Amino acid sequence: MRLATILPRASLEPVAVASAPDGTWIELAALTGRPFRRVEEGLGYVLAHREHLEERAASWKGPRYRTSEFAFLPPIPRPAAFRDFDAFEQHVKTCRAKLGQELTQAWYASPAFCFANRLALVGHGAEVCAPCGSRELDFGLALGIVIGKRGRDIPREKAWDHVAGFTVVNDLSARDLERDSLSAGLGPAKGKDFATAAGPWLTLRHSVEDRIHGERLSLAMSVRLNQQELSRGDTASLYHSVPSLVSHASQDAELFPGDLLSTGAVGNGSLWELGANGVGWLKPGDVVELEIERLGKLSTLIVERTAKC
Repeated sequence: MRLATILPRASLEPVAVASAPDGTWIELAALTGRPFRRVEEGLGYVLAHREHLEERAASWKGPRYRTSEFAFLPPIPRPAAFRDFDAFEQHVKTCRAKLGQELTQAWYASPAFCFANRLALVGHGAEVCAPCGSRELDFGLALGIVIGKRGRDIPREKAWDHVAGFTVVNDLSARDLERDSLSAGLGPAKGKDFATAAGPWLTLRHSVEDRIHGERLSLAMSVRLNQQELSRGDTASLYHSVPSLVSHASQDAELFPGDLLSTGAVGNGSLWELGANGVGWLKPGDVVELEIERLGKLSTLIVERTAKC
C-alpha cells in the first residue's frame, strides 16, 4: 500500500490519500473511517490494519481521485523533523576529495547528519529555481525513510519496527553556496536551505520486505536528466544502514510518526561527482527524474528565478 498527500485541482486544502489497486486514490479518512487529515496522523492505524485496509481499497465503491485530478505534495509535507544524513561512502569520499579533504575515521564510526529545512519540502512535479547567487545547482538521488512509530534510544535490532516506509528524495544543492559555508566550518546552510523534493508517495515497508536482509535493503536507483540516464546505484551500497540511521537519530531524542530521514546521495547520484557529465550544472528547462525501484519516480522541473536577489 502507498500513502500520499495530494492537492486536488482548484483546491487550497491538501488531502491525505491511500492507493487503490487500479491506480486511483482514496481519501485516508474515508478508507479508515477515522478523521485523519494528515498522513502522519494515520500511520499507526494504517500499519496496524494494513491487510484489512488493502482489502477494503480493492473493493471500494466510493469516490476516488485520479492522477489527472490533483498534484502530488510531499508525502509528509511538514514533518516534525527532517534529518539529512550522508550515509553512502562513495558519494562522501568523492565529494570530500573535490574539496581537498579525506574521509575521516569519525565518519565511519557513526552516521552524521544535519537538520534540514522541513518547511522547504516540495513534491513530485514541482518547479525549483537556483537560490540567489548560485550558478551550480545540483540534484542528489537519496532514499527517504519515514518514521511510523514513536521512539527514543531505539536499538538497531528494533529499528525496522519504527520505519513506516520509504520515499524518493531529491537532495537539491547549490554547490557553490555549500562550499562557501563548509569552508567557514559550518554546515551546508544556504546551499541546501531552498528546496528538497520528496515523493511521489510513501511506500509502506511491507512492500519491500523481500528486499530486506538483516540490516541490508536492496533497491535499484537511477537518475535521468532530460530523459538521458546519467547513473545507477543501489541502496545496498549504504555504508551506514537504515537501522543505524534510525537508531542514531533517536539517541537522546524522540522520533515521531512522519519524521523524515534522508540517506544523502548515492554514489554517482549527483552532478558534483559526475563532473557535471559534460552537461553542466542544472539550468532552467531541465527535468530531473530520480527513480528508486518499487518506490516510484520523482520528477523536478528547473525554472528561472523570478524574484530579485
